[in-house]
Formats: sequence, structure tokens, C-alpha cells
Amino acid sequence: MENTSSLARRFREVILDGKWIANTNFQEQLSKIGLAHATEEVGSLNSIAALTFHVNYYIAGVLNVFEGGELEIRDKYSFDLPEITSEEDWVNLVQELISNAGEFTRHVDAMTEEQLESPFVDEKYGSYRRNIEGMIEHCYYHLGQVSLIRKMLNER
Repeated sequence: MENTSSLARRFREVILDGKWIANTNFQEQLSKIGLAHATEEVGSLNSIAALTFHVNYYIAGVLNVFEGGELEIRDKYSFDLPEITSEEDWVNLVQELISNAGEFTRHVDAMTEEQLESPFVDEKYGSYRRNIEGMIEHCYYHLGQVSLIRKMLNER
């Protein structure tokens, strides 16, 4: 259980409440962004809303597997952000990310060591551990992008 608790804590840090690695987290960054900045593009970079959707897309897809479903996510759809036309749409997207991250964390924390080392869906995807660690790294990568884009938008 120590390994799963550690992984759950690391995942929780990047999305919900940590400051150890990046001195921020998704929830903190996104709480400071309104609709205008969320959907504004800087050059050829993805918008913050698109990055939020993208991260949530993968979290929700893996969470579906944790809950007994199939692995249904596909890379080609990971940036298919539905149109966001209101502040409510933006807030709902952020809340979905936060909610899914909380559920993801609870599932990881409840895993056994045996499940952590077992194949994730298919052996070609590696173990549950590998996928959870990959999710953490993926989230930090995009957290860095969100932080930089937010700074760029604030300098305009």
C-alpha cells in the first residue's frame, strides 16, 4: 500500500493541491483564469482550455478502466475540445477535471501492490504503475505549458 499511497499523493499534488515540484498545481492555476484567457490562443500554442480538456480526456479514460470499463480513449481525439461559449462551460470543464482527478486519486490509493504491477488492459501498455507514473509526468508537462501561457497572457 505504501507504493500506491505514494503514487496517489504524487498525482494529487500535480492536479489538486501540491506545490513540491512546480510550486503550483492545475487547480491553483485554473482558478486564476477566466473564460477569455482560457480560450485565447497565443501564437500556435494550444489554449489553456484545450490543454485542460486534453489532460482531463486522459484522466477520464484511464479512470474508466479503473472502474471496470474499456480503454476507449484515442490520441487523435485528445484535443477535440467542445466549443466553450460561456463562463459556465469553462467552470464545468475545470470542475470535471478536478472531480475526475479526485476519483483517480482514490482508485490509485485503494490499489493493491499486485494490481499496481499487473498489466494495464493489455501487456503492450505496461503495468498499472507505468501508466499512473506516465499520467503524473504527462500532467506536469502540461501544467508547465498552462503556467507559461497564463504568464504570456497576463503580459499582454
